[in-house]
Order: sequence, then structure tokens, then C-alpha cells
Amino acid sequence: MAALIRVLLVDDSGVARSMLRSILEEDGGFEVVAEAHNGREAVELACRLRPDLVTMDLEMPVMGGLDAIEEIMAAKAVPILVVSSVADAHKAYTAVARGAIEVINKPSASSADIADFLDKARLVASIPVITHVRVRRAPPLVSTPDVASAIHPTLPAAVTAADVGIVAIASSTGGPQALAQILAQLPADFPCPIVVAQHISDGFAVGLAEWLTTVSPLAVKLGTEGETLAPGVVYLSPSENNMTVTGFRRITLVARAANQVYRPSCDALLTSVAAVYGRRSIGVILTGMGSDGVRGMEAINRVGGVTLAQNESSSVIFGMNAIAIEKGVVQNVLPLDALADAVTEFGRNRATTGRPR
Repeated sequence: MAALIRVLLVDDSGVARSMLRSILEEDGGFEVVAEAHNGREAVELACRLRPDLVTMDLEMPVMGGLDAIEEIMAAKAVPILVVSSVADAHKAYTAVARGAIEVINKPSASSADIADFLDKARLVASIPVITHVRVRRAPPLVSTPDVASAIHPTLPAAVTAADVGIVAIASSTGGPQALAQILAQLPADFPCPIVVAQHISDGFAVGLAEWLTTVSPLAVKLGTEGETLAPGVVYLSPSENNMTVTGFRRITLVARAANQVYRPSCDALLTSVAAVYGRRSIGVILTGMGSDGVRGMEAINRVGGVTLAQNESSSVIFGMNAIAIEKGVVQNVLPLDALADAVTEFGRNRATTGRPR
């Protein structure tokens, strides 16, 4: 019989802690070893009890969740799952920057919410974590998402999507950290649009986009129906729909299937990019579980585009990228800290004029 996953619950609300305890204990695979009312208690209990998992709220007295995460990860690192409300979405991804593994909305009583929470809890508890050395945080970059596209020259209306390059990124668990590192290292004059499908809980994509904008010189925004893609702008797919691209550099949002496991679909985005942009496509597959994105990478590789994958040692979960590599549809396997340079090089080779090199 498998050992129970030992959990520390951290939330200022007794009602919330009681609900999570009930969900975990009814599942039978978890043991709640302690509860904390604030971040200071969480730090003390996490260091003393060494649980397999900490579920962390963010808004608490005495010490908030962000500071508690930083303290825990700098002392005795434990896998942390942020369980918060959509209203705290931006702050939730700041928590990821400080060492939390994943973010999820507080579950309702619905069976789908409960199953999603339990799946996330099991996954996060299984991920090895390392102690984070405290670093002085630089002030956030100032960006202007609404006017960022004006920085770049507008292409003539007659120029179709096939005449420009594009970067399409697929990512899942561990993806927000990886995306932040890549986007932070891209130049402000990056010549191509970037489209991203990141598996994420409903309602949190806006917060992720806002957080990524603070760490990147590029504007990061949610893709909207009919929007024209602009060079040097990052378009993040909302989870409530599958984002795809069409001719004449436009975004289309397609309703997701009722039984769709991974949201949004990486395959839907990358296969549409391959169909429209052909060999001017650059596909990147990052850390994450499952196989979503592999079919899209295969499509980009088949039409002569560039395909890149994050390597095993820098991945939180070597899953979807591992499958793409094993299938032989990845041309370059790189550590996370080398991906931005590769994306920049290939992006410049595929921008606006001439044929890809």
C-alpha cells in the first residue's frame, strides 16, 4: 500500500481549511498533519514537520503567503500548491516566482473541482524541490501592453501570416517559471509575435499575463477573438477557450471540448501555427505532464519549421517535452537558460523578409 501524502494546510479561514481537510481525507491518499492560520505558523510547522505538500493561501495575518513561501523555500524546501481565489491571480504568480510549484482556484463542492484539486495535489507532492537562495528582487519592469504593438512597424495589409515568422510555445506544470525566464531574456525589439498555450486553471490566465509583463521587456496579454498579431507581443491563450491562428495574422478562440483534460490545448495552437505559417514557424515545448503539444510539434517539424524543447535537467516535469523528443520531432534540445537565445536567433531569421535560413 502506498504511503499517504502528508499535507500541511495553510489558510486564515477555518471554513476553507475544513473543506480542504474533508476533500483530502475522503480521498484516502492524504493525511493532514497540521493546519496553520497564518504564514508565520506555516513556516514553523513546515520546517518542523517536513510535510510532503503545503497548500498555501495568500491573504493571511501576521505573515502573508508570499513571505511564507519565500521563508519555507529558503529554509527547508517543500512542494507548495497555492490554493487561492481568482481575485489574487497576479499575486499567485508572484508566489510561483518565489518557489511555489502550481496555482489552483479554491475548489467548490463540484466533483470536477474536487477531482482537479486532488490531481494537482498529488502531482505537486511528487515533484522534487530544492532550497531557494534568497535574492534581492529588482523592481518590476514598466511595460505598456496596450501600446506595445505601436513600437513596431505595421506590416502592409496585403502581407499574409505566411510572410512573417512566429513563435508558438506549449507548456504545462512548471511552465510559468520557464516562460518568465525565457521572456525576460528576449530583446525588446523581438521581431515576431509569440503565442503561448500554458495549461492553467480557469480565471488565472489574466494574472499570469500581468505577472509575465512585469518580468519581460515584451508586452504580454490574453489573446482575443479576431485580434491581429503584432511583432514583439506575447499572446497567452485563455484556458476557457483554445486559441488558434488564422491567415492574415489573426487570433481565433475556439470553444474547448467538454471533456478536454488539458486547458487550453497546446496541440490546437501549434497545429494551427504550422498550417498557417509553415516553415516560418518556431515551436517550443517546455516542461509539463501528458502529451499535449506533441502533435503540434510534429506538425511544425513536418512543414519545415524549427522545433525546440526544454531538456530534462531544467524541467520541473519531463513529460510532454520528453515524448516530443522521443518521437523525433524536436530538432534542438536545450537547457532553459539557452532557449531565449535560440528563440531570438531563429526568430530574427524568420522575420518579415526573405526566406528562412
